[in-house]
Amino acid sequence: MITGLFVGFLLGFVLQRGRFCVVGAYRDLFLTKKATIFIALFIVIALQSVGVWILHDLGIIAFKNREFYWLSTIIGGIIFGFGMVIAGGCATGTWYRAGEGLIGSIVALFCYALGAAMTKYGALHFIQENLNVYTTRDSMIFQTLNVSPWVLVIVLCLATLFFALKELSKPKLKIARLKPKKEGISHILFEKAWHPFVTAILVAIIAIVAWVLSTWSGRADGLGITTPSANLMMFLTTGNTGIVDWGVFLVLGIFIGSFSAAKLSNEFRFRLPDMRTLALSACGGILMGFGASLAGGCTIGNGLVQTSLFSYQGWVAMIFFIIGAYIATYMFIIKKNVNAGFTTLAGGQYAK
Repeated sequence: MITGLFVGFLLGFVLQRGRFCVVGAYRDLFLTKKATIFIALFIVIALQSVGVWILHDLGIIAFKNREFYWLSTIIGGIIFGFGMVIAGGCATGTWYRAGEGLIGSIVALFCYALGAAMTKYGALHFIQENLNVYTTRDSMIFQTLNVSPWVLVIVLCLATLFFALKELSKPKLKIARLKPKKEGISHILFEKAWHPFVTAILVAIIAIVAWVLSTWSGRADGLGITTPSANLMMFLTTGNTGIVDWGVFLVLGIFIGSFSAAKLSNEFRFRLPDMRTLALSACGGILMGFGASLAGGCTIGNGLVQTSLFSYQGWVAMIFFIIGAYIATYMFIIKKNVNAGFTTLAGGQYAK
């Protein structure tokens, strides 16, 4: 199980240095009309789909036969999407930003794990049980279409390649940069800004490796944040070591990897937000944990992993994550700026 710590460390390091957070990708679509990070998400999904289906066909990994609880996924998706915007980060974003010393993210992380534990094991579990009676016959998209999953893999890869090349072909703004303080590999690892597409490729490789190492540990799954976070909370409160698995080590590794990257790049410092932001972080964290548990996963477990398997749960959850994120973005950012007398300019900027 210690390999979970290693994979988590790599993931936390890459996420922190690449500033890779799903909530930012969703918000950019609404606020700045930029799709760079959103396309990067699909690079992760497309590359991971190639890797995991090769591993599956070789018999190295196997996929769980999950039922698609459609109503639970829809409701949970909207709640999670809403919560991650007001919390200021998605599940992994909260973990890696907590590793940077952000007090708001630490509060959101605690509340996220608490909300997930309450929904999976505690007082809110009855809601999940009642919603999970609504299921569908097929759980995978290729089952309904009666085609090989490789048809969907090829279509996804070609579409992603098209939009990635189109994005790369856009003229780049020239930005004045300070003279590097570090040289060589140190400059690349701890100082240079990483392109979202480079970060996406690294995340995809880590996600593929995670499937293999997690399977070897007896956990037949890939990257996941919600259940491991809930299990960690349950272990800390009950002492039950039986729920400490590869996934728990994974999320701990994300925190350690992010902390290491932040310290080595001189980005670690404790930052205390105002009380309103702190309250929103707590509320958003609870909503994220509750919503992700209902939906069967967060923006990683559903939005990056289940989508690569072409499960209905993954793609439906991602759609409603975006809807929930838009509702929160409109309520707390767009509407606020409009009411304050700002108007939207090109590029999503606001001006009087």
